[in-house]
Amino acid sequence: MPGSDRTGPPAAARITEVADRVYAYLQPDGGWCLNNAGVVTAPGFGAVVVDTAATERRARALRTAVDAVADGPRRIIVNTHFHGDHTFGNAVFGPAATVVSHAGTRAEIAETGLALTGLWPNVDWGEVRTVLPHLTYTNRLTVHAGERRVELISVGPAHTRHDTVVWLPAERVLFAGDVVMPGCTPFVLMGTVRGMLAALDVLRALDPLVVVGGHGPVAGPEAFDETTAYLRWLQSVATTAAERGMSALQMARDCAREGYGGFDGLRDRERLVGNLRRALVERAGGELAQPLDVAAAFEEIVEFNGGRLPACHA
Repeated sequence: MPGSDRTGPPAAARITEVADRVYAYLQPDGGWCLNNAGVVTAPGFGAVVVDTAATERRARALRTAVDAVADGPRRIIVNTHFHGDHTFGNAVFGPAATVVSHAGTRAEIAETGLALTGLWPNVDWGEVRTVLPHLTYTNRLTVHAGERRVELISVGPAHTRHDTVVWLPAERVLFAGDVVMPGCTPFVLMGTVRGMLAALDVLRALDPLVVVGGHGPVAGPEAFDETTAYLRWLQSVATTAAERGMSALQMARDCAREGYGGFDGLRDRERLVGNLRRALVERAGGELAQPLDVAAAFEEIVEFNGGRLPACHA
């Protein structure tokens, strides 16, 4: 079943330069809670760090990698969205770091706290704690890292109700957060299918050369097409489920038997259950990205996964 086929720990995290003094910090294999981060540096500036990590141990490893490439002590942390695998490591960077997010993301971090730790109680989370962003924005914000422009762009609701991408226009490097996760199943339970599709159009218009997703390997703009194709398929599956009077769990089981519409190579395919819950609600109308019962959806994901928690190596 999905999520149960990884038998060992993931490969060690690595940092790779994707443009001059711009780095992707990758945590293979990109599954649940194994997110990516970005590091943008400039002479004498310090670093802009895009997202942190899920556990204290992983956040400390990220901080060590940042310190190795940053020229100067300044740290500006950007949280692309509220999920704990992108925010729990904020505290590790210390009180001198400035944390930035969308205003809605800050509210969601405050509301959800450390709830993610309850989904995987056996993970060694360490001494994680919530650190709320110190600076918020609502539409666009530019950070001037030396002579380098680092643009924060709101593209939500998409993966969540409030999503930020980080765009370097001169270098044409995009840090997309979880709006794009190359090689991984998209996840819209806490967001919106239609909003994700609209966000992908915004990202295409930027015309990036390099796309660093919130999970998975470094990619190019082809990642937008892969994500769009999955979301269009998801919408068609939700239409079929609605016409047949099937629940998200029932329809997901049918899709699994039929090879996931050709998307069986994506990691964490069990997300389809939560995705279908969202797509069915969205098809019926109502508020875009309206809150759903995440705990109930996750219970169905576990049921779909043969009663086992999806694999999490955080």
